[in-house]
Amino acid sequence: MRTLLFATLLALAPLASAADYAAQPGSRLGFTATYQGEAFEGRFGTFTPQIRFDPQALATSRFDVRIALASASTDNVERDEMLVGSEFFDAGTLPEARYTATRFRALGGNRFVAEGTLSLRGVSRPVPLSFTWTPGAKPVLQGEARLSRLAFQVGTGDWTDTELLPDEVVVNTRLVLAPVN
Repeated sequence: MRTLLFATLLALAPLASAADYAAQPGSRLGFTATYQGEAFEGRFGTFTPQIRFDPQALATSRFDVRIALASASTDNVERDEMLVGSEFFDAGTLPEARYTATRFRALGGNRFVAEGTLSLRGVSRPVPLSFTWTPGAKPVLQGEARLSRLAFQVGTGDWTDTELLPDEVVVNTRLVLAPVN
């Protein structure tokens, strides 16, 4: 009888849930693209990731990242003005991009894929994020996603020509995290 009662209580216990984390100094959200055959890097100075993750509880894990588009910087004033302007990010009209993920796949070891959605310039599309998870007191999430800028209407007008500015953009992130109490 005790065994049956114990088994019933275990079955009714809540499922394991993922832990909540906040980004710490040293976190970065960047991108790499090419212009006239020359690679350049950029970053977003302001982004707010809300991370809930546990490799043993993928079903309750979640990413929600808000990105201030006006904070884009490539350390080139002319390019940065164009990036936040109407032909690229249009930060004056749609100031924020958002990446959300609620489905995750384990690839083995500490490698995972977040099956997320990026919303940018009023367009929402699936964008998988491949990442590694390094556990510890301050876990590190390091990832990369490849996306089509034209699918999000980034680079309109003359900038739709992929001869000078290819369609693919690589987004990379390194989040140093601390548990939220």
